[in-house]
Amino acid sequence: MSIYGYIRVSSTDQNEDRQLLAMQELNIQSGNTFIDKQSGKDFDRPEYKRLIKKLKSGDLLYIKSIDRLGRNYEEIQTQWRILTKERGVDIAVIDMPLLDTRLHKDLMGTFIADLVLQILSFVAQSERDTIRKRQAEGIAAAKARGVKFGRPEKKLPDGFGELVKQWERGQIKTADILKLCGISRSTFYTKLKEYKLLSRKKK
Repeated sequence: MSIYGYIRVSSTDQNEDRQLLAMQELNIQSGNTFIDKQSGKDFDRPEYKRLIKKLKSGDLLYIKSIDRLGRNYEEIQTQWRILTKERGVDIAVIDMPLLDTRLHKDLMGTFIADLVLQILSFVAQSERDTIRKRQAEGIAAAKARGVKFGRPEKKLPDGFGELVKQWERGQIKTADILKLCGISRSTFYTKLKEYKLLSRKKK
């Protein structure tokens, strides 16, 4: 039997130390701990896929909490069934001792564990939906205040118009303009179109 740990944080700027510490306290080898840094909306995660390939019947998988496994109600249920029923893997949720498949082999124990799993996976998705709603509301409020999202618009040098004239006369190459202005080729042509449109309006 091999013992594994699975850790997930939602993004690269979140810290996985708390989950790592829990795995270390269980003496799980670092090579048997798999870490994904992405959303729990589905199970299309590179490290989780690597873990699945290694797991075999009789192995034990630890996760800190059910929302670290995922935040999609139906997919959590599906993955749990695949791992425990089809692959014969035991799962232990550290923060919820009731969700330890090694302890609930009888009918009543299985019923209770399944019920707890359904409740916790429902809560995990509800929290995800709430987070997404708050993010959308926050973005909408910020936009209403005039906050702009995305990369700041690249400002062109004051002499852009003269550079364009030299470029049109063949006196300067496109690569030279890109270097002088610090912009990409696609941005240059976008700004060129804007410049010509503005010039026509001034006439």
